[in-house]
Amino acid sequence: MDQVECVVIGAGVVGLAVARALALAGREVMVLEAASAIGTGISSRNSEVIHAGLHGSADWLKVRLCVQGRHMLYDYCEARGVGYRRCGKLLVATSEAELPQLQALAQRAAANGIDDLALLTSAQARALEPELKCVAALSSPSSGIVDSHGLMLALQGDLENAGGLVVLNSPVTGADCADSRIDLRTADGTRLRTGLLVNAAGLQASALAATLTGLAPDQVPQTRFAKGNYFLLQGRAPFSRLIYPMPQVGGLGVHLTIDLGGQARFGPDVQWVESADDWLVDPARGEVFYDAVRRYWPGLPDHALQPGYAGIRPKLHGPDESACDFLIQGPATHGVPGLVNLFGIESPGLTSSLAIAEHVLALIAD
Repeated sequence: MDQVECVVIGAGVVGLAVARALALAGREVMVLEAASAIGTGISSRNSEVIHAGLHGSADWLKVRLCVQGRHMLYDYCEARGVGYRRCGKLLVATSEAELPQLQALAQRAAANGIDDLALLTSAQARALEPELKCVAALSSPSSGIVDSHGLMLALQGDLENAGGLVVLNSPVTGADCADSRIDLRTADGTRLRTGLLVNAAGLQASALAATLTGLAPDQVPQTRFAKGNYFLLQGRAPFSRLIYPMPQVGGLGVHLTIDLGGQARFGPDVQWVESADDWLVDPARGEVFYDAVRRYWPGLPDHALQPGYAGIRPKLHGPDESACDFLIQGPATHGVPGLVNLFGIESPGLTSSLAIAEHVLALIAD
């Protein structure tokens, strides 16, 4: 049986960041990816937003890693030549009834350590974005966008330069965890022994964990799938910043983001689905998008939205349940030596990726 010191399952942005950190720490690392390319799941189907850390409680791991990860990500992109833009974000209240929510969001963000926010009047917001309709807005200048594919290629390059390896088309079907070693099985019959296994399988993290003999079933949370549909704007957007409405149940609302090429897109919405492979966008959902977007951009022309793409978020809660934090389990939690599970790594997982990697290293050290 072949042996390798560390195995990371999943070559999305988080898996690659973790593998890179391990390799730079002098570990022998192999990444096993089920697909034929890196980053084909959650990492390639999102808004590519660099979040400031405005949402969630200050005691959440998700918030702490987002704030830390934002700084790390901007520095990394600058050092490695990865495309990004610190374009800023406006969170908008479109009615007087939403003002308390906006003010509460500002207070929560301040508690999270975000010190560069500014509350704007309607006139001040329109001076920045003339096409915007709102009664007030919260400006987050440290929010931005990033080339997620460029980021993943840079992480892979760092990993491989440090001696690590990415192996594609290698779905893991299970593992036996015992006696401080983990024996992996892949779909082609390969068996591989490792002393450290990081489960960064994203949408499949819970399903994979359930195949690990030696891990108690009560340590494997149920993952539910929240599909987010995106619609693309035909023509150039009249906004230079990201525009976010007030958060909705299950997500941050149908917001406007702009990629580095200038393409504007709206989304995601929240559509609970049974399958992690439900990627099709129903054009009929566009009617709801028009209503949502026109609350803050009344000038959206008819027939300007075209179905774009869909992403799926791994949620540790279901509809009508309270949002959950990231769940990153090390041996001190589940009792299996050499195993780290990453569950529920949704937004802001991209922003947090480098900080998540540091957190995993700390778990291993402990």
